[in-house]
Amino acid sequence: MSELPIDAYYDLTQVLDVALSPDDSRVAFLADEFDADEDERVASMFVAPTDGSRDPHRLTRVADAGSPKWGPDGDRLAFLAAREEDNARRVGGDDADTDDTDDDGDADGDGDDEDGTAGGDDEPKRQVWLFDLALGGDARQVTEFNEGAAEFDWSPDGDRLVVAARDPTEEERAYLDEREEGGPVETERLQHKLDGVGYTDTVRTYLHVVDVDSGDAETLEDAHDGGAFADLSGLQPAWGATDRIAFCAYHGDDGDATLVTDVFTVASDGTGLRKLTDSDLSVNSPEWSPSGDRVAFAAGDPENWCVPTQVYCYEDGEYESLTADLDRTLARGATLHWADEETVYTTIGDEARTRLVRVSADGTVERVFEAQGTDRALENVDVGDGRTALVFSHPSDGQDVYAVDTADLDARPGGDSDSDSDAGAEPDSLTRLSEVNADLTAEYAMPEVRRVEWESDGESISGIVYHDPDVDPESGDHPLVVAIHGGPVSYDEPTFSFDHAVLTSRGYVVLRPNYRGGSSYGRDFCEALHGQWGTHEVTDIANGVESMVKRGWVDPERVFGYGFSYGGIAQGFLVTQEPELFAAAAPEHGIYDLRSAYGTDDSHLWMENEYGYPWEVPEEIDASSAITDVGNLETPLLVTAGREDWRCPPSQSEQLYVAAKARGVDARLVLYEDEHHDIGTPDRAVHRLEELVAWYERHDPAVGDDAGTDPHGRSESA
Repeated sequence: MSELPIDAYYDLTQVLDVALSPDDSRVAFLADEFDADEDERVASMFVAPTDGSRDPHRLTRVADAGSPKWGPDGDRLAFLAAREEDNARRVGGDDADTDDTDDDGDADGDGDDEDGTAGGDDEPKRQVWLFDLALGGDARQVTEFNEGAAEFDWSPDGDRLVVAARDPTEEERAYLDEREEGGPVETERLQHKLDGVGYTDTVRTYLHVVDVDSGDAETLEDAHDGGAFADLSGLQPAWGATDRIAFCAYHGDDGDATLVTDVFTVASDGTGLRKLTDSDLSVNSPEWSPSGDRVAFAAGDPENWCVPTQVYCYEDGEYESLTADLDRTLARGATLHWADEETVYTTIGDEARTRLVRVSADGTVERVFEAQGTDRALENVDVGDGRTALVFSHPSDGQDVYAVDTADLDARPGGDSDSDSDAGAEPDSLTRLSEVNADLTAEYAMPEVRRVEWESDGESISGIVYHDPDVDPESGDHPLVVAIHGGPVSYDEPTFSFDHAVLTSRGYVVLRPNYRGGSSYGRDFCEALHGQWGTHEVTDIANGVESMVKRGWVDPERVFGYGFSYGGIAQGFLVTQEPELFAAAAPEHGIYDLRSAYGTDDSHLWMENEYGYPWEVPEEIDASSAITDVGNLETPLLVTAGREDWRCPPSQSEQLYVAAKARGVDARLVLYEDEHHDIGTPDRAVHRLEELVAWYERHDPAVGDDAGTDPHGRSESA
């Protein structure tokens, strides 16, 4: 097959979320598609029967749709979306003569403008919308919050929703209006900015109970957010069977100085606020047991992110970890699913695999679903009584929604289970429900994958190798791209990746190393890098390249690098400590000088917890800053950053770029306007890949010197 065109990215679809209906017969999922004409991502919502009896049915195609949640009756499906105002609301309107107004002048306490519209902006805010699948027709708008709806959950009776929404005071509203008109940022907050949010303010987010039929909203005054990262983590409301609502927040006086969050519960009428935890954890994802007597939640150490995130359970005034002895962290984005009063399903990172586990209230943990195999990633799961919905990401087969009988999660070696399935073999009940990238994977060759290991300082380090199906790595002398994961508390496993396919279709072998400092191999493995960046990961990655060379798979003169976030940071260390390792490197959205990063990023609390204040530990800070060794730099650098990235500020990339140019090293800087700590729009994603491929070709000794042209045909000095 031919090379995968980079502009085929516009044809890519990504599955974002799955939600099982209460009777397990249907699954709703979101598919992120790209609109090339408008240069935007468009999230579409689909519904499919879990028995695979028909293809998925598209329910909607609107910008920014998310968080599908089934009502308890199974016929209604609510979701968040930023759509134009519902015609029924605009035409019907509120009765302007009513005297039943609250303090902000609206009739229902939802903070909307006097004319009934959701805010004064031209762009619509995200609200809760609702499909009635029994009656059919388009979705109707349920909420009408001035600042939009952020999160929601259904009440057990299905008549109400609990919705998280910002509620500014009159003074705060005036400030927000001034900011929209170009007014100055004014703040006294320590956590004065957050990536993807911008400059923070003092507006509180409250929980509101909303009547599904009328849209009337009642604010729960005691149920509000708090904490340094509250604008990113949210309240995460969960409504239990006893009519109490659980949520996550920090209500102490030093909210911007700590990463602690607690689990709270409150009655649906706003009374009886209870704090379940003792401000010793950073909590997420509260979920009620079916009876409402227990609350399970995920929690990590607020001062040391190398401590594995664990499953906790609260009951009768006490809470404890159910996975403390596992020494494995919950997978990123892990959700908790009660199977019964004693059992919770979730996912963990386990030796470079995302594994489904069953956790019992007595602390027993069982790894289940061996049929997943080792050559694909489990990215999303929703466990039901009869069927389980999940998303598999397979390097060559794509990323799609599947369903399997929940009983078949228990397959054991030799078929010792309630099903007839052998361990590792796919059970007959496993059904593929979507093929969202079928045209793409049919027309172009997708990578094959294998796992590799190598020794580094006496440790066994693993990695994932991607290659074109027509390329045998063992035939030797291939160009190698070392793709370094971020975090560093993360891990790589085989996934479907457009980036990988672009590179492998051009003959590159791609290595993704699971270096020390990452997760999925236990706390000690993760903590090896804690407070000493630029040490073990450099050794492990360099030894991984050496291992690939010794195997005879790659040409040592044609080794290239890229990586995002900590992947960019690691490249800064590699090119200053191992200047002959890469023929060219592309550090993306990284940090290279911890001193100047402090206070200009949104992560000062992380740095303080890991290192201390920069002025108190200057030697440690300098030792973990690649810029201090930039005098060794020889590697050509393609340095990229987002102009609005507050996690790894663009000034960091500019500093590395200028240092490289001052050293006389070939370097190129690309800054993406309006981008945060990611690459969001399709045009910029395509541009990034074009730059990356052109940079490697420009510095590939087997390709030759192209006289310093960029991927768009301009001279280097243009």
